[in-house]
Amino acid sequence: MYLCTFKNSTNMTSENKAYNKLIEAGVHPSAQRLAIMEFLMENHTHPTVEDVYKGLCPKIPTLSRTTVYNTLRLFSEHQAAQMITIDEHRVCYDGCVEPHVHFYCKKCKRVIDMPEEEAPKLVQNRNIHGNIVDEIQLYYKGICTECAQKEITEHSN
Repeated sequence: MYLCTFKNSTNMTSENKAYNKLIEAGVHPSAQRLAIMEFLMENHTHPTVEDVYKGLCPKIPTLSRTTVYNTLRLFSEHQAAQMITIDEHRVCYDGCVEPHVHFYCKKCKRVIDMPEEEAPKLVQNRNIHGNIVDEIQLYYKGICTECAQKEITEHSN
């Protein structure tokens, strides 16, 4: 079962947790990178580049969308964050890189963690028929319980 935890997280500030995560991933922790990682770790909404940008702009007015985009890509390349590609128009990010399953709601467009679903375990650089696998992404698509309930309520009225 999935449970996203951050190493050595007891009694640490969110900035210290973000700092440690970047160091462990081999990413130099600049002020903007720390803020972006902190945002990912505190917002479990699977934000897009735009979400991160809008969330941090009031705090860091000099932040650019390009910086957010490049930083999130860097985090993904260093396995400090997970890039979730829903389709060619929607890419979001998850600060939790532990294997877990996601659900994408086609109605409300949310990406939801599915902690009750068992995620496949990945043996480092697993070889499948000559192909070397270094990442597995698993997500379901459909209608979430909230949207399904709204549909039932609307149809019964």
